[in-house]
Amino acid sequence: MTARPRISRTLAAAALVLVTPLAAIAQAEPLSEGQARAGTLATGDTLAYSFEAGEDFLLYGEVDQISVDVVVTLVNAEGQQLGRWDGPARGTEAFSSTLRTAGEYTLRVAPFEGEEGDFEIRILQLEAKSDDPERLADQLMAPYDRPGGPGGAVRVWRDGETVFSRTYGLADLTFDVPFEAETPTNIGSTSKQFTAFAVLLEEERGNLSLDDDIREYFPDFPPFTETVTIRHLLTHTSGLREFLNLYALSGADTRGLDRDDVLRAVERQPGLQNVPGAEFNYNNTAFSLAAQIVEKTSGQDFDVYLRENVFEPLGMEDSYVRMTPSTIIPGRSEGYTPGGDGWTSPGDLGGAVGAGGIYASVEDLERWGENLLSPRVGTPEMVEAMMTEFVLNDGEGSGYGYGLFIDEQRGLKRVHHGGADVSHRSMIAYYPEIDAGLTVQSNASTFNSGGTAFELAGAFFGDAMEPEEPAVAAPDAEGAFDPEAYDAEAFERVAGSYSLDPQPRLIARFFRRGDTLFTQLTGQQEVEMRPTGPDRFELVPVDATIVFETGDPSPGLTLFQSGQEIHATRVEGDEAETEEWEPTPEELEAFEGRFYSDEIETFYTVAVVQSEEDPDEEPYLVLRQLRLGEIRLRPTEPDTFVSGNGITLEFERDRAGTVVALYADATRSRDVWFQRVR
Repeated sequence: MTARPRISRTLAAAALVLVTPLAAIAQAEPLSEGQARAGTLATGDTLAYSFEAGEDFLLYGEVDQISVDVVVTLVNAEGQQLGRWDGPARGTEAFSSTLRTAGEYTLRVAPFEGEEGDFEIRILQLEAKSDDPERLADQLMAPYDRPGGPGGAVRVWRDGETVFSRTYGLADLTFDVPFEAETPTNIGSTSKQFTAFAVLLEEERGNLSLDDDIREYFPDFPPFTETVTIRHLLTHTSGLREFLNLYALSGADTRGLDRDDVLRAVERQPGLQNVPGAEFNYNNTAFSLAAQIVEKTSGQDFDVYLRENVFEPLGMEDSYVRMTPSTIIPGRSEGYTPGGDGWTSPGDLGGAVGAGGIYASVEDLERWGENLLSPRVGTPEMVEAMMTEFVLNDGEGSGYGYGLFIDEQRGLKRVHHGGADVSHRSMIAYYPEIDAGLTVQSNASTFNSGGTAFELAGAFFGDAMEPEEPAVAAPDAEGAFDPEAYDAEAFERVAGSYSLDPQPRLIARFFRRGDTLFTQLTGQQEVEMRPTGPDRFELVPVDATIVFETGDPSPGLTLFQSGQEIHATRVEGDEAETEEWEPTPEELEAFEGRFYSDEIETFYTVAVVQSEEDPDEEPYLVLRQLRLGEIRLRPTEPDTFVSGNGITLEFERDRAGTVVALYADATRSRDVWFQRVR
């Protein structure tokens, strides 16, 4: 089966539901830093708490959900929603935001879906963002320095010297073990640069070539119509299915997968998702295979290989490859995520070796980073290859080298990679032009590793960066950009529709109503934006930034979110249409049936249902599967539906118009075919 262009939910995380409770809001009670207020919610209640903040203030607080699941909303004096938090049903609901302008703000607390019960709210941090880099690090890490909570670490170096090193909170909540600079921590996908380095070491030793066909090492793989090389693996351009997303379509618990599951996923893949080298599609399968190739060429297990060839030569005594989730890592940090009455410990991903699976301390990551900037292990040519952008078949840059993202921060070259296992979060960033780097780590799933790392880099290395963007709209007295003075008519230059380069059928619209700016992704709800520069906007409910290219109209944009970049190109005419399809109940009946995918040995049942809570609501379509349960489907365009958990279904008809199959997408795994069996 050849690959077809398909819709992917790359930006689904950005499309949050912006809901302000419609019930009457009680008059706001004042709330100050360090103060706690108890409240009781009945169905339909919304309680409000007001506070004053100065310009560029950091806000962090918590709601103790004693006996009610709450939704917290932050609004400014004009009633604009600046953030919304709806996490675990009990225990701590944390909220945080950077308040750009001075004034009065309000926190609204409402019950989730009509619940009733008691809560307590408190503001734990409300202070101006510091100009001192070390103090700023403490401020940004304050939520991870709470008694009895998970922690983290920050490490900064330049010109071969440690500039700053500090740890926060606990590495293990069970035994109250504090985070230390020597604590091995799961760095998730930050591990990919080690895998790429190992492959290049093997090439340097003459044991392989990056242009080798991967079937030389995996003869049981299908003879795809195009050759997939090791180079394609290291650049996320192979066209292979991403195994975690693939198995998620079957409802499998990805923590239970192993390396053999990765091989089986490829062995059963009927065709490539794209021509190798034509499309960047972030891919954990590829790096798992790369690590296994190193094992085949070296004759060593991957953990032994990295220990003997990288860790020990560099003095990385607190770094390990966790070959399985059951492997013991001495002194490691445990990962935590909110849930239940507090924090839960869900464990690590399975089958992650090569794509992830490395535990390393921040001390060791500095040693590793300094080696990349001035190699003692490996060669300068290897490092240069890793830090050189791979060019796609059409001549466009991919923004990625070998195991590393490549871009700029205020005119300074930046090379970086983040990581996210089940609960751990990680980021390491290098600035090779000034021989500097930094890493941030946490064992809490709520940690924003990319945003924290890049903000600290701007503070510690700002002397080598270009100044912040100058104002175009009216500046304030100090010449900084003033979002309140932004001329909304200037937005017309960037307004319009943009097609995501990796997924051309996924369209992001940008528009305004009066002075309020919005974006909307295909099949998602609109999201408010706020200007932070003449061509730069932040999404109000999400930690994401949009930067438009110069030109009138703007020809394209870049989305920065979770340490990654997504490019999009302006589209015109019919391509820009994003009006949603609204099928009638009779039309929905055509999609009912049972569908089977031989590739993942999974059945889907699609049915039309009527809401029990609201009999007046129109019938809608649901997907049912043994492990996934029942998932509501929302129509987006003819014969295409999306679900709340990121699955897209596109139904296929025969010449008579009868639905005979469907294709399922799960972000990085596309075109998974399900045949209708009844």
